[in-house]
Amino acid sequence: MSVLEIETPHGLARAYVHAPDDPCAALILGHGAGGGVEAPDLVAAREAARSEGIIAALVEQPYRVAGRRSPARAPQLDAAWTAVVEALRTDELSGLPLIVGGRSLGARVACRTSKATGAIAVLCLAFPLEPPRRAGKPAQSRLPELDAVALPTLIVQGERDPFGIPPPSRSRKVVEVPGDHGLKADLDAVAAAVRAWIAELVADSAGQRRLLR
Repeated sequence: MSVLEIETPHGLARAYVHAPDDPCAALILGHGAGGGVEAPDLVAAREAARSEGIIAALVEQPYRVAGRRSPARAPQLDAAWTAVVEALRTDELSGLPLIVGGRSLGARVACRTSKATGAIAVLCLAFPLEPPRRAGKPAQSRLPELDAVALPTLIVQGERDPFGIPPPSRSRKVVEVPGDHGLKADLDAVAAAVRAWIAELVADSAGQRRLLR
């Protein structure tokens, strides 16, 4: 593993890069709002990717590097994330098809910036579809963030997630696994879902590249 410190418009970020020999693609994942890159489901997804010959980079947002637990506002998170992805794409991940994603808050950031980062697909772990209700206010949904993504998308969601379960769509696959928002109950199921989706995605990507030659 290599640890890279990357300057962003909103402070220093870190990327923890795990590279197999002769990688065929890259996966960049962001953490949740109050957690870090050591979250069990992120680690499970990282190892699933590596087993398929993919470089996996886990990104620590500047607010976490600075020791804060409360996340920055969405525009700052998105700008910092985009800067990290751009830096990685010009160096360690140069020339590789890119999958972006993350858990919870990190998944939202990856969705909002998927076009800007030039990704070929998005991986969402525990996407927080419905924020907690506030007294006197109607229920809200973050489904528009998902619907705005035109790329192949995988959502791995705990079947008892209190934030709800996003619906599948033409380009969006949803896999329910045992557990809640933490996705800790069955990490093997999380890894299996990620591994199967990535294997299919990489095969499709390789086939498309052959057709373009």
